[in-house]
This record gives sequence, C-alpha cells and structure tokens, in this order.
Amino acid sequence: DFASMQRAGVHGLILDKDNTLTAPYAMAVDPRVQRALEEARQSFGRERVVILSNSAGTPDDAGHAAADAMEAALSLPVLRRRHKKPRGFESIRTYFGGCAPSCLVVVGDRLLTDVTFGNAHGMFTVHTQVLTPHGDPFVVKCARRAEAWLAQRFESRGVMPPPHTLLARSANFLKRS
Repeated sequence: DFASMQRAGVHGLILDKDNTLTAPYAMAVDPRVQRALEEARQSFGRERVVILSNSAGTPDDAGHAAADAMEAALSLPVLRRRHKKPRGFESIRTYFGGCAPSCLVVVGDRLLTDVTFGNAHGMFTVHTQVLTPHGDPFVVKCARRAEAWLAQRFESRGVMPPPHTLLARSANFLKRS
C-alpha cells in the first residue's frame, strides 16, 4: 500500500529492474506488477520512483545507452552511477537531494545486491519474489541458491534484519508472504 507507505514517512522508492519490475532483460513491466507501479507513481510522484540497475546506468553501460532505452521503455528514471550494488549510494543521495536514507525504500529480488545495498545504507528494504526463473543467467541462478541457503542459515540462528524506524509502521503497507 504505497499511500500508507508515503504517509509513514517514505519519500521515494528505489526499484531493481530484472525480476522485480520485468522479466530478466525484458523492457516491458510485468503485468503482475503494472498496477502496483502505477499506484507507487501516484503516491510518490513520477520522479520519486526510480530504477537502480546493476547493468543500465553503470560504467558497463557505454554512453548510458541502456539506461536511456530503459527510461524510454519503462517511463521511469534510471540512476547513473560509478559503482554497482551494493556500492553506489552517492547517486541516490544526489538524486533524492540529501533525503535521509531512512526515508527511502529499496525493492528487489536479490538478497546480496538489492537488500544488502539498502541495509548497508540505512534504507528500508523489501525483498520480493522472483517474477520468473526463465532468462536468468547461470551465475544469477547459482547466486540465488546461495542467497536462499544463507538466508535460511541466518534465520535458523536467529539473525534478524537490522532495526529500522519504518519497521514499526510497516504492517500498514507491507504484505508478508
């Protein structure tokens, strides 16, 4: 519930692309998340919902051609930065005008990139289900297995996510699965 999220003090959303908004390497929003994306834009405004990709907008993206294409296809800003997640926070600080990290939410499907990035910089993180297993590179499939193993191991040992000021209010805007 993005309106509740905004009322709880969230100023912006940072979204991963592959397997969060789209199928891997696709340039169209998955129909299952289209309505949620529109609600996020209505609640936060078009400029406060951005994509932080580990390909588009990075030094691997010569001339930012992939970022430009992604922006045109998805109608969302793609942040340009010097480093891939879990590094690269300076682009977020600049884009959101020095907004406190605790007022930003990172949404993504990968624990060791998206969630680690958000947690390391004090942002609230939302780990999503994978949209589709089809199209992920072999290395990503292996990384997902390692992430699942690590998450289960940490959980079985009582390791909890870092505390966050939004956690007490998250029941108003998060759906747990």
